[in-house]
Amino acid sequence: MRLVEILISKQQRETVEETLENEGLDFTLVEEQSRDEPSVVITFPLPAPAVEPVLDELRDTGLDEDSYTVIVEAETVVSERYDELEQRYAQNTARISREELQAEAKDLTPTFSTYLVMTIMSVLVATAGLLLDSPAVVVGSMVIAPLIGPALGASVGTVINDRALFRRGIKLQVLGLGVGVVTAAGFAVAARTTGLVSPMIDIFEISEIQGRLTPDILSLVIAAGAGVAGAWTLTAGTSAALVGVMIAAALVPPLGVVGIGLAWGLPEVALAAGVLVLVNILTINITSLAVLWYKGYRPDNWFQQDEARVATKKRAVALAVTIVVLSGFLGAVTYDTYRTGVYEENVNEDVAAVLDSPEYAELTLIDITVEYTDPVPLRQPERVVVRVGYPVGTEPPRISDEIRSRGSVRAESAFHLPTGPLVDSHRAEVVVYYVQRG
Repeated sequence: MRLVEILISKQQRETVEETLENEGLDFTLVEEQSRDEPSVVITFPLPAPAVEPVLDELRDTGLDEDSYTVIVEAETVVSERYDELEQRYAQNTARISREELQAEAKDLTPTFSTYLVMTIMSVLVATAGLLLDSPAVVVGSMVIAPLIGPALGASVGTVINDRALFRRGIKLQVLGLGVGVVTAAGFAVAARTTGLVSPMIDIFEISEIQGRLTPDILSLVIAAGAGVAGAWTLTAGTSAALVGVMIAAALVPPLGVVGIGLAWGLPEVALAAGVLVLVNILTINITSLAVLWYKGYRPDNWFQQDEARVATKKRAVALAVTIVVLSGFLGAVTYDTYRTGVYEENVNEDVAAVLDSPEYAELTLIDITVEYTDPVPLRQPERVVVRVGYPVGTEPPRISDEIRSRGSVRAESAFHLPTGPLVDSHRAEVVVYYVQRG
């Protein structure tokens, strides 16, 4: 519930009182003596969904849009008329008023210096966590990331036609991405050159990095969920802190991977993670924009509504087109994941079939690993590594040639695109390691 306080002139008093009486509101009036013009402060409680309709009705009677207005959250209201009013507006969509939304969006965006420092620290911690392969550290970096404010601020600024809020949200998002990449790259270079990480480290073996190198279509679901949850929480007037962690999860770790890729001189790594960052941030923006529009937020001025509608459509179309273009990469990764999965399944079946033969009954399969030519899609199988066990005191039969003769190792089924094979007659090397069983 909300407590609304408005400063009005004495000439408007009768009209405002009549409007509030028609709405069935309890209100109090206090004459303001500190101003040259005779004024009255009127105070009344409202359910949160009723704030915007009542204020719009008052403005239709002539109340100035810039009139001194204070809206605060109230703990309890004891009034029969308020209970009736609450029941009347219970059917409305639960959302805060346009004015509260604007204020909340501004409050979510910290000052420039705070935003800059917190962004640098969050990306710094995330990059360290990635190099340490520590999920706990990476999660910690998301908690301090201030990225939710600019994303939601740009969307709120669009739907209510607050150009200053929109521009600030866009500028801070661009700044955050740029500063994030520079911070991650600088820290990764320093860590590599000063020996903070082992010179023999293979970043492709780090699980926290691997997950950001092969982003697929499911990444869109994560980003869309973050955008919808962020905007919905904002319109409900509840804390957006936890949703901020979810938005940071879609942006901060990939920014760290971009910097690591640049520091290690691997442009394909930086590109893959960079596409993931762009797709995520654009998806967060367009989904939060859609939620705010769906919730009915518009400028209070009728002439501005058309302008906001056009601006919203243009920005939504631009975001959607960009997301579709970038999603081509995600689609390729999804296809690559599917075809490598099929290939590895076939390899496992072929190796199992060989070992099931009577002449190899003494051999037991330990594990199978498929190594690829490139860690970033689209990938080709380079080696199939098979480890088998054999009894102590015996000479294990050689099975490499028989495995190599199988169709899956020749990559003739799983590694075809609709337009033809990725490579001609590609054949993966087969390596078999024999381990003695006690």
